[in-house]
Amino acid sequence: MIICVSANPAIDRRLRLGQLHAGAVNRATSVCPLPGGKAAHVAMAAAALGERVTWVGFLGGSTGEECERGLVSLGIPVAVVKTAVETRMNTEIVEADGTVTEVLEPGGHVSEGEVERMLSLCRDLFTEYRGAAQVTLSGSLPPGAPVDFYAQLVRLAHAQGCRVLLDTSGEALRAALRESPDLVKPNRDEAEALTGVPVDGARSAAEAARLLFEAGARGVAISLGAGGMFWQATRDASPLVARPPRVEARSAVGCGDASLAGFAVAHRRGLSGRELVRFAAACGTANCLADAPGMIDAREVERLAPKASVESLDGCG
Repeated sequence: MIICVSANPAIDRRLRLGQLHAGAVNRATSVCPLPGGKAAHVAMAAAALGERVTWVGFLGGSTGEECERGLVSLGIPVAVVKTAVETRMNTEIVEADGTVTEVLEPGGHVSEGEVERMLSLCRDLFTEYRGAAQVTLSGSLPPGAPVDFYAQLVRLAHAQGCRVLLDTSGEALRAALRESPDLVKPNRDEAEALTGVPVDGARSAAEAARLLFEAGARGVAISLGAGGMFWQATRDASPLVARPPRVEARSAVGCGDASLAGFAVAHRRGLSGRELVRFAAACGTANCLADAPGMIDAREVERLAPKASVESLDGCG
């Protein structure tokens, strides 16, 4: 079981148009609303790969109901803490030349009681799947959530023998690192912001990873954009960099989330070393070809994975 926890979910609306003109009337050629927030993308990608998934999150108002219906329609069971405030809506504008503009709402305020109910719900789920679940914690925290919210969830999951994969940033990441998540997966900008190391390639990613290990991480992956995926399984393991083949991307939104799903799925399937990071990177690349974030095609992952090159740090520039 893969349990995907969403602190700040959304409805994602992907608008397609020829060209975005600021300050003018723009007419979209299509619109596609889907469950959003990073954890939803992780859940959708893992489900597309055939894994058992449960999505857990705060939801409120009609937008929250729409998000829940969307996840259930995709065959993803949900466990919900209802909030007094409406769930946010994000907008992604995709132009004909591939340019993507995102407008992300901040998320509604969650109360102390709602936070406590979420922690209790997650504790029950972690206990139910004791020792047999991977827990993904991804996305920003909504207003009202304590900065150590993810840290508390890591502690609860580890107490039940669950493995934890974390994808967040800033102070929420810093606090959670103290609880030693099994994998942290920041992107290049997030790793730079936390460690102070300018990440411009594999070697600087290795230096940022060293500091993340010192802060408490048990494993580190750093998305390098077009430069591929840096991964170091443990502090003492040899770093690897996977570079999937280039594709004609429809949108890069959600690629990091699909990669996180790939790490969870690969681990469940017993992959390790080069095969594990190759699979995770292929999931991220498959997301570039998808109709919407997280809606990857398992056949594309199978096609792309063998084409990804994986090098040790010594072989990287």
